[in-house]
Amino acid sequence: MTAAIPELPLLSLSPDELDLVTALRTDLLTHRFRLELLDSYFNGEQIVRDLGISIPPQLKTLHTVIGWPRIGVEALEQRLDLEAFRWADGSDASDLEEIAEANDWFDEASLAHLDALTYGREYVTVGSADDPDLPPIITFESPLDMTMEWDARLRVPLHALRESQDRYGFGLSPSERLVSLYKPDETVFAVEVESGGWEVIDRDQHRLGLPPVLRMANRQRTADRVGKSEITPEVMSITDAACRRLMGIEVAAEFFGAPQRYILGASESAFQDAEGNAKSAWDTYIGRVLALERDEDGQVPTVGAFTAHDPSGQTKIIDLYARIMATQLGLPPHMLGYTSDNPASADAIRSSEAMLVKKAERRIRRFGATHRDAMRLALWVRDGEPPDKARRIEAVWRNPATPTIAAQTDAAVKLAQAGIVPAESDVLLEMAGFTEDQRRRVAAERRRARGAQVLDRLAQLGEQDGAQQSPEAGVDGGDGGF
Repeated sequence: MTAAIPELPLLSLSPDELDLVTALRTDLLTHRFRLELLDSYFNGEQIVRDLGISIPPQLKTLHTVIGWPRIGVEALEQRLDLEAFRWADGSDASDLEEIAEANDWFDEASLAHLDALTYGREYVTVGSADDPDLPPIITFESPLDMTMEWDARLRVPLHALRESQDRYGFGLSPSERLVSLYKPDETVFAVEVESGGWEVIDRDQHRLGLPPVLRMANRQRTADRVGKSEITPEVMSITDAACRRLMGIEVAAEFFGAPQRYILGASESAFQDAEGNAKSAWDTYIGRVLALERDEDGQVPTVGAFTAHDPSGQTKIIDLYARIMATQLGLPPHMLGYTSDNPASADAIRSSEAMLVKKAERRIRRFGATHRDAMRLALWVRDGEPPDKARRIEAVWRNPATPTIAAQTDAAVKLAQAGIVPAESDVLLEMAGFTEDQRRRVAAERRRARGAQVLDRLAQLGEQDGAQQSPEAGVDGGDGGF
């Protein structure tokens, strides 16, 4: 028998790995310009194209900003509050809580949702911690630095690549670029050397059978599983038009902010100082034209002013853009600053938020699946085997709608009174708008209250037993005396 020769890890990328890195990096760089453009609109840093008609060359550097894309994205993200993970069968979820708390999952989730809505996608990676006793590490990665090859039929990742600076403590310089190649059985960390090749720094043999990477996609379609941004071409076009309109108002303010005046029949001395030098246009405008002398015929020069520029026409066009933008983003118009003479009622406001609430519910369904899969993947990395598929994990979200507390409480009370849901059920607390932490506190207080009731009952029973035994003890004592 011959002894098996151990396979040594490669110190450089194999030809297949080189092909994967090249293909995935090409895909990453291809989409980066588009993603950076979306990011500029979100941050209000986009370059507005000037038509070259109404803006003079002296004001070419004037920059106006309207933050409607950011308002639309953040308004939707603010309704996506992930609160907890739990087992669907109601069993103890302390293991899920441990993983979530160790990774600051709920705070990081809001950042992931914001990127997914802005760029159209976000990535989630799962890895083992350096200390085997610690929970797995879950990180959310920007699509500016990461891409993935996806199997749409099986709905699983095939390969993934992240390009970034040193984030794992390998001791690299800031100028060196680190790539992480996620393969079905291992994760390869490599750095680009000066000669143009790649030097492998580490290989993590996880042997899961699939890359520990998930994609959180927004606005998917069957022909486009990558996802689309909420900042659509229509949103960008309307934003540019509104910015140009604001720029036109600024230009008009520079040229027509002060009403233009005219003077007829004035002598040349009216525009000269005491020494006969011509006064500046500003001094003439604010001073001398208010005190003109009569001419040799005793006539007073005629002074008048042209009608000042009225910006109301421009503001009406901006209001029109706000209404169009509200339709594109699914927002109530008042969120974009548009107001009407008749204020909307509370019911009208809630009705105008219906599209936004429905969009939030759809994103909860899509993003919730990614969070659940990430938690199952974390359990797989921790335990070394996939969790039982029969045990479902639920992601608990806050209600994206804005019902009143009275309406929520009334609905919960009616369900309890009708006997549809038990009065002690946690479902009623969730319907009433209690957060996950509040529901836990209520459950703990209920347990303490039940414990106090049991103690009080035991004390009452003890007093009753003492009262019943006391006369009998007296009779026995009397009989013993005879």
